[in-house]
Amino acid sequence: MPRYFTLEEANAALDVIRPLVGEILAIRRDILAKRPDFWPVLQKSLGNGGNLAAGEVALAFERLDALMRQVHATGAQLKDLNTGLVDFYALREGRQIFLCWRYGEEQVAFWHEIDGGFAGRTPL
Repeated sequence: MPRYFTLEEANAALDVIRPLVGEILAIRRDILAKRPDFWPVLQKSLGNGGNLAAGEVALAFERLDALMRQVHATGAQLKDLNTGLVDFYALREGRQIFLCWRYGEEQVAFWHEIDGGFAGRTPL
């Protein structure tokens, strides 16, 4: 059973979620920047050791996983690592919806149907 948020609860949760998502996006950028260094090594030596860049990326993925778990522990759903899109289950007129927030937005100001996705975002 999902946790249902009111708009006020979702906005209050951003105090915890915003810095987590900010760090997730920073790690993502770092991993992408290091890709030219570690990708060929990973392809060549899947069981043969690796290199410093590959080791750093492995640690980055561990941190990324921990941060994502922290976001999900709040009851929110991290939907897109590329943009920092987060959804919060809520009820509207007796049906399940998502309150929708994307990193960089000041507060939760949109909602969409459960199966509507980002394209279906509607201002509150």
